[in-house]
Amino acid sequence: MQRDEALKLLKENVTSENLINHCLGVEAIMRSLAEHLHEDVEKFGLAGLLHDIDWDTTSDDFNNHSLVAAKMLEEKGLPADIVYAVKVHNEVHGLERKSLLDKTLFAADPVSGFITAAAMVRPEKKLELVELKSLKKRFKEKAFARGANRETMSTCVEIGLELDEFLNIGLISMKKIADQIGL
Repeated sequence: MQRDEALKLLKENVTSENLINHCLGVEAIMRSLAEHLHEDVEKFGLAGLLHDIDWDTTSDDFNNHSLVAAKMLEEKGLPADIVYAVKVHNEVHGLERKSLLDKTLFAADPVSGFITAAAMVRPEKKLELVELKSLKKRFKEKAFARGANRETMSTCVEIGLELDEFLNIGLISMKKIADQIGL
């Protein structure tokens, strides 16, 4: 599946502009991480873009979130490793993160929301002036961006990155698409 087809599929299944922007953010982070890790940029990007494709139908049933997405993606003929990474990104299923793709998507998912929250608390509500220093400070604040699970983000060590480097890659990648996601 090509990216334009994946984006069309996402927009056919997700109605929330905020969630689409989240998926675009995760895609950007995944692409940058793939580049950094010398992995398949397109594959990592597709996993990031499509990871929450089932949210409209499973938001009230978190136990089925990512299982429905995996089935949808499998039916669309996406590679098994993308399907599994999407399935395993929801920790409620207790599935083992086996591949670098699995581990990267798992860690990257909450970072998009965390970085977005850091931009939204700024007066200009833009990513442009968000710095790694402020992300590191906010990371320690439990009340800030509660939905961005710190433990999950900290699993970046499983892909060989320290938290600072991981957050910096995420921030830089999201700044590159800031206009596209309204930040």
